[in-house]
Amino acid sequence: RCQTDAFLDRPATPLFIPAKSGKDVATQIEEGELFDFDTEVQPVLEVLIGKTVEQALLDVLEEEELASLRSQQRAFQELRNAELVEVQRLEEQERRHREEKVRRLKQQREVLENERVIAEKIAARGFAQQYLADLLPSVYNTLRDQGYFYDPVQRDIETGFLPWLMAEVDSALEKQETALTMFDSEFRILCFPLNIDYLYFYTVK
Repeated sequence: RCQTDAFLDRPATPLFIPAKSGKDVATQIEEGELFDFDTEVQPVLEVLIGKTVEQALLDVLEEEELASLRSQQRAFQELRNAELVEVQRLEEQERRHREEKVRRLKQQREVLENERVIAEKIAARGFAQQYLADLLPSVYNTLRDQGYFYDPVQRDIETGFLPWLMAEVDSALEKQETALTMFDSEFRILCFPLNIDYLYFYTVK
């Protein structure tokens, strides 16, 4: 029977130590001169963490403030839109009132103008009637006096018959006067030789 020997543990690999090149030097360091991480880094970490937390809080507050501002802006915009709508409504109402006022004033002026025109027409008609009441008779009388208005029969009598009648009467009177004159002459001739009183016959036309 054969029995192998137990494996022996491999020895540890020795550390590699490079060969020295140069001269060894030494520095004396007292206690407390080297950098202590826990002591030196803690204030820096506290400052960094504090600044980071503070910046985060500021960012959060800024976001909340921006959200609040946006909410206020939305509310303000809604209020402004509502106010603009109300202002437009009031302006439209004011415009309608103004147009209604102008229209009523125009109607009132037209009514007053019509009343004034009617009053002037009535006054003019009354004045014309009053004026013509005296004017027409005087005009008619004047025209009648001047011969523009006449009765044809009367005008024919005055212009035709009466002149002819007067001419005939004058002619007859002239003939009668001539006859009387001749009779008077003949009568004197006959009476004077006979010594008869002279008789004078007076004849009235």
